[in-house]
Amino acid sequence: MCNALRVIYGGTPEFAVPALRSLIGSTHKVVAVYTQPDRPAGRGRKLQASQVKILAESAGIAIEQPENFRDEEICQRLADYKADVMVVAAYGIILPQVVLDTPIYGCINIHGSLLPRWRGAAPIQRAILAGDAETGVTIMQMAAGLDTGDMLHKTHYEISTDDTAATVHDALANDGAEALLSVLSKLSNDGFSPEIQDDSQATYAAKFNKAEAEIDWQLPAEDIDRLIRAFNPWPIAFTQLHGKPLRFYMSKVLQEKTVSVAPGTVIDESKQGIQIATGNGVINISQLQFPGGKPLPVREFLNGRSLLGEKLPS
Repeated sequence: MCNALRVIYGGTPEFAVPALRSLIGSTHKVVAVYTQPDRPAGRGRKLQASQVKILAESAGIAIEQPENFRDEEICQRLADYKADVMVVAAYGIILPQVVLDTPIYGCINIHGSLLPRWRGAAPIQRAILAGDAETGVTIMQMAAGLDTGDMLHKTHYEISTDDTAATVHDALANDGAEALLSVLSKLSNDGFSPEIQDDSQATYAAKFNKAEAEIDWQLPAEDIDRLIRAFNPWPIAFTQLHGKPLRFYMSKVLQEKTVSVAPGTVIDESKQGIQIATGNGVINISQLQFPGGKPLPVREFLNGRSLLGEKLPS
């Protein structure tokens, strides 16, 4: 049986929730949760607590929300919790060396990629965009560099042509939560042979922005399909239709279909999808959204409207 550890948990968005829930249900004691300060959100710009904070409050765990760790008093407060280890998952705040060195076993991170591939902020989206056949979770010992620490454990996930960033996100969050307990049991029993990352194989998963989500119809159908799936649920791939954004949520490449019309031309539509010519091949759109509306399956979207013959701009 593994030794029960005193754990500080650092995380902010939904990705970090399953691992915290797993810890709460384990024999380990979560002595404090660190999460980003409440931020304005929604149309009313009201302060909104992170998903991790909401869970921690419901479990009666002490919550800390520093803007950073530059203040000596903040670092000392963390030290006062006398944690054996700090577990971090999508926290979003840089931990200085003094924090990394504070717990007995240091800090470990749950990262949504197979390191050293896709270090950085958006590993799930970048893996889908790049057409990677698989991704996974790496649990690593945190070091001063960006996702450069020694690797303690990996899980693997095969990316299918039906996967979006949302489905991969949820799968990896759950895989990471399950793997974490295994890692902690070995951590307290010195059961690791850490693997050093090969920096020559590293790639960087840069943050993305809304501009990247605009579709270039000159690209091959496979590239456009990956973009649509990678940017669902945010920021959502889009094109312009009569000066307004038309957003796409789900798509499929029609492998058997080739056409000789201009890329961006809507060549067919039915309850099964809206077919659009690309720079190479045809893509079928099955869920989309007009400005001010909600995402609709194509059979509902086409009620009273048609895109047949439209030429979408590249």
